[in-house]
Amino acid sequence: MPAAPLEKYVQALGQTLLMVGVSAAIAIAAGLLLAVVLTVTAPQGLYARPRLHKALSITVNVFRAVPFIILLVALLPVTRAIVGTTLGTWAAVVPLSVNLIPFFARIAQVSLQDVDRGLVEAARAMGCKRWHIVRHVLLPEALPGIIGGITVSVIAMVNASAMAGAVGAGGLGDLAIRYGYERYETRVMFEVIVILVALVSLLQFAGERLARRADHRH
Repeated sequence: MPAAPLEKYVQALGQTLLMVGVSAAIAIAAGLLLAVVLTVTAPQGLYARPRLHKALSITVNVFRAVPFIILLVALLPVTRAIVGTTLGTWAAVVPLSVNLIPFFARIAQVSLQDVDRGLVEAARAMGCKRWHIVRHVLLPEALPGIIGGITVSVIAMVNASAMAGAVGAGGLGDLAIRYGYERYETRVMFEVIVILVALVSLLQFAGERLARRADHRH
């Protein structure tokens, strides 16, 4: 059988970028908000709420412990309710986002918790409101680490999107399965791997450069 034509690669790459782009935007926004809440509600946080913090922490740990392929299947009813279908690129956005929100939240939480407590206490001593401290102290100081977390999360999302492609989500994973595996076109499988490696390398390079810039501003 003939190998996948060029337009198939372009279409698959576009689907992967769409899946990863939309899912990353949702996961980063929701994950960062969750990380801030986890940080400020900790026992020594700005808005100490130990019970809320513990409940959120357990929930995050539960979702992080579930393998993506199981989460993908478990969320089928939710995906159908939100998107109207369980197949296609947009259907993959739901499980990808849910999978990466707790993952990124933990990374961002670590970065926020690593901010020098002296800066927070100095801001409080000057009479800054708590939400001002979050906005003008915690987030700016944690920015390099948060950018690094975004990089790791987006790369993990690229890998997960390839897995989602195996169950009808489209993208490079779907192309590798349909042509590389089912039709025994080893060359297609190899070329998809090369594209994924190049994409991940580009993301890693861009993320490291942004993190360095953010760090130098401090």
